[in-house]
Amino acid sequence: MHVRTTLAVGFCVCLIGGIWTSLDAQRSGAFRGSTEDPAIKYSSSPLNNVVVDVNRRIQDGSIRLAAEGRSGFLRSALEALQIPVDSQLLVFSRASLQGKLINEQNPRALFFNDRVALGWVRGGEIIEVAAHDETAGVVFYTLDQRTDPATGSPQFKRAFECLGCHVAGDTLGVPGFLMFSTTRPDQSRGFSLPRAVDQSDALSRRFGGWFVTGSTGAAPHMGNDVASIEASDRRDRASVEGLFDADGYRALSSDIVAHLVFTHQVGMANLLTRASWQARAADPLLHPPFTATPGEEERITSMMSGVAGEVVDYLLFIDEARLTDRVRGASGFTERFSSVGPRDQKGRSLHDLDLNRRLMTYPCSYLIYSPAFDALPARAKDPIYRRMWQVLSGEEQGERYRSALSLADRQAIVEILRDTKKDLPAYFQAVTR
Repeated sequence: MHVRTTLAVGFCVCLIGGIWTSLDAQRSGAFRGSTEDPAIKYSSSPLNNVVVDVNRRIQDGSIRLAAEGRSGFLRSALEALQIPVDSQLLVFSRASLQGKLINEQNPRALFFNDRVALGWVRGGEIIEVAAHDETAGVVFYTLDQRTDPATGSPQFKRAFECLGCHVAGDTLGVPGFLMFSTTRPDQSRGFSLPRAVDQSDALSRRFGGWFVTGSTGAAPHMGNDVASIEASDRRDRASVEGLFDADGYRALSSDIVAHLVFTHQVGMANLLTRASWQARAADPLLHPPFTATPGEEERITSMMSGVAGEVVDYLLFIDEARLTDRVRGASGFTERFSSVGPRDQKGRSLHDLDLNRRLMTYPCSYLIYSPAFDALPARAKDPIYRRMWQVLSGEEQGERYRSALSLADRQAIVEILRDTKKDLPAYFQAVTR
């Protein structure tokens, strides 16, 4: 997947003539090592993610995928991966592996939960899946839609060709998700120009190339920019009913709140992968034979402190673009998402949504509970926790932090984490300043 503006997300997104590649600069915070570093071995290390689990259950016969009409294996795949239908996002930008099939009358459907995302194109030969693995980062799979169910249930197959687009500056140099917002097609050149977006981008720069259902009030965005929708109706749509033939689709929504949540999740997942890979690639004990050089440990510590700062800034929504009007979804995603996740003694959760001033009521990423966070090497996790405490305790006095997080915010986050995060360091105590 891909992260950043006209939210046209694709798993295997390779644009015409390599246009995006030529525009994509290597970000300063990107991982610059090898995917096959001895401490990483992306192509051959054992995997632990939900697709691996589903394939195992397909093999032992406890799950069988079934095809249905024009949907193919979509319903079965969503159920097997436990991905809710209300997460559906619809993109009509053609920036995707199956782009020739995608348009305003045949949008690509993207579904996700906090572990995996799935892309489906009506009439496509494959379903695309990207799973956030415990240690490998994002791992890509395809499911062959042409499989004859009579010969047995198909399985998800690992897809390395996706790395051609999904290891880039905008994925921080690791196998990751991509999210784009695209401009209208340039009539003289015949293609749209994508721009990567994340949670720091204002709504006015997001959702180009996407359908968006729900309401952003008076706040403009780039979604629903198609001839069949009047400009006055683009910010407030209950559904996509009537905009295209819906045969085969699982829902008539492309929920604004799901868009916002997924945008956060994409960036957070990539940062966690980058932190994990950087720590492992730098660890001399994972690269025998090793001879220590003077000051090496200090250099590693300094580097990982910088990495931790980037992770924590995003995890705590420090640079999140503020909402300028009330946002409301229309698919049930908001209610379901807010109902899951661990709660503290006061009933509060990091899944609670605000949607008036900002995305989350308590601005700390719910992906702190993810297997990928839990599996971070100590060289990555320890400085992340230390930096979190510097910010949440009030020791950090920078204006960016004080304007992003009030004392009440910081107190609530720490109280929730103390009740719900098992490996939280003991130094996370009451916040008083």
